[in-house]
Amino acid sequence: MKTRKNTALVVGANGVIGNNLIDYLEKTEEWEIIGLSRRTNADRNKVRFIAVDLLDIADCIKKLGNLDSVTHIYYVAYQDRPTWTELVEPNMKMLRNVLTVVEPIAGDLQHISLMQGYKVYGAHLGPFKTPAKESDAGHMPPEFNTSQQQYLEQLQKGKKWNWSAIRPSVVGGTAPNNPMNLALLIAVYASISKELGIPLRFPGKIGAFQTLMEMTDSTLLAKATVWASTNPQAANQAFNINNGDLFRWKELWPKLAAYFGMQSADPIPLSLETMMADKEPVWQKLKEKHALSYNYAQVSAWPFGDFVFSWDYDFFADGTKARRLGFHEFIDTEPMFYQLFDEMREKRIIP
Repeated sequence: MKTRKNTALVVGANGVIGNNLIDYLEKTEEWEIIGLSRRTNADRNKVRFIAVDLLDIADCIKKLGNLDSVTHIYYVAYQDRPTWTELVEPNMKMLRNVLTVVEPIAGDLQHISLMQGYKVYGAHLGPFKTPAKESDAGHMPPEFNTSQQQYLEQLQKGKKWNWSAIRPSVVGGTAPNNPMNLALLIAVYASISKELGIPLRFPGKIGAFQTLMEMTDSTLLAKATVWASTNPQAANQAFNINNGDLFRWKELWPKLAAYFGMQSADPIPLSLETMMADKEPVWQKLKEKHALSYNYAQVSAWPFGDFVFSWDYDFFADGTKARRLGFHEFIDTEPMFYQLFDEMREKRIIP
């Protein structure tokens, strides 16, 4: 007897989170996958891609109006804006447009997964209670993560499907064309520093060099996201998902430098967005010398680096809730970086 497959709709398929989620689902037998993104992608054996403007309800109706076979919606889309207030309108609109079209027609819908982050705890605003717990009180709005969850909770009332909210720390992955990929940012920063013959210096605040930090591996995150969407005990709850260990940049930074065959040196706080703005010719030289696959704009995420490296306060959350309910995966952050750098080299993203 043939096993009936689930159909996953991955909203935000080209980002570091969505890309790894699709890769993980693709390795299993029980999933058909539909990926949504603004940019077009070539279909694969088990993956159909749809290019759609999620901010345009008419385009959503046209492109998504026949997706009645969807059983699981994984919402990982994100639109960046200059201020926290401006983030709310586009990110709420995209979620609302997708669900307005797909939720009423997907008769076998079982789960909607919402990707969040530690902004729920006010981590982007300044020092917050650590370790942060899913039960912690909210903070003064606006905050699009919270608004999205409240919308989902209201939509779910009286429905047979359930939801989950996944809260990773800073995500480590290999996907280019992403404004929030810290591992790639470090790799590109190191490659350019090495080409210029200078040591690898931590570019953030001195306080950030000392504080406790954590990350979330993108493959670990994919596993946790699917776990929460397919296990009844996880229904209608939020989960912090992190690697399971803590580190300080002052301990890890020299080891990352050693991976690239470089010396590290004392930190010098600087604006990556400003200082790396004129480094495209250096990258172009590296690209030609090593036959790299991506242009400078595709691998640059300097404002995000300035943001992360400014956190001169502890940045971590309690991940035990997921473990108590059955998700026991973890990964050490240091080898995670080395593995990601290896993958970037294999894919000719970095030298």
